[in-house]
Amino acid sequence: MNDTTGQGYRAALERLRSAQKPSAGTPLYSRLVNRPLGRRFAALTYTWGWTPNRVTAVSAVFTFSGIALAALVPTAWWLGLVISALLVLGYALDSADGQLARLRGGGSVQGEWLDHTVDAAKVLTIHSAILIAAYRFFDLPPVWLLVPVVYLVVDSLLYFAMMERDLLLARAAGGKAPASEASTSILRAILILPSDYGLFCLVFVLFGFPPVFFVVYTLMLVSNTAFLLMALVKWYRQLGTPVQ
Repeated sequence: MNDTTGQGYRAALERLRSAQKPSAGTPLYSRLVNRPLGRRFAALTYTWGWTPNRVTAVSAVFTFSGIALAALVPTAWWLGLVISALLVLGYALDSADGQLARLRGGGSVQGEWLDHTVDAAKVLTIHSAILIAAYRFFDLPPVWLLVPVVYLVVDSLLYFAMMERDLLLARAAGGKAPASEASTSILRAILILPSDYGLFCLVFVLFGFPPVFFVVYTLMLVSNTAFLLMALVKWYRQLGTPVQ
């Protein structure tokens, strides 16, 4: 990195530090690791002249490469490390595209749609890949195949309900959703950690050890199911409250 590029990177990083999204409702990994890492990628790609959509595309390449490896490559001790690294990089770049858009003066409706579409595809394919791997490569009782099926339903419903809530709140408020009233405390960020996609990426380190991976994966499913049920009740009540 030459002096000019380095100066541009540092200036962009400083601008992003003072223009971060609120941390309300953000789980611990996303708050303390993914956003700061994404901020650095955003500043770097800004100096390269990249567009947010290009960052989204590169993020998708990393993410779906990891997902493809999970579905297609026989289990080995190193496989989980590679998959986890690809997913972590993909998630950091997923954070970077929005931050890059802010650096460039604001995003576009197309970019937001693309980002959400990639996220939806990720939710649908990552549990499908685990199901395929469990069927092809894991020596587990068939009943375990129900775990990724149920997880796929839970994650898909959570994603749809959250996006629909934001859309309806924004429409009720005349186009812009009201600020989140969720707590910004570290304790809450820890309590909702099982719902953090970043933690899910790290769990793939265990992918080369199927029994261990599936125990942790199942515990995360239980936690996310409980989180979904509580969130649905909260959002239903929230949508019934007039927007001020």
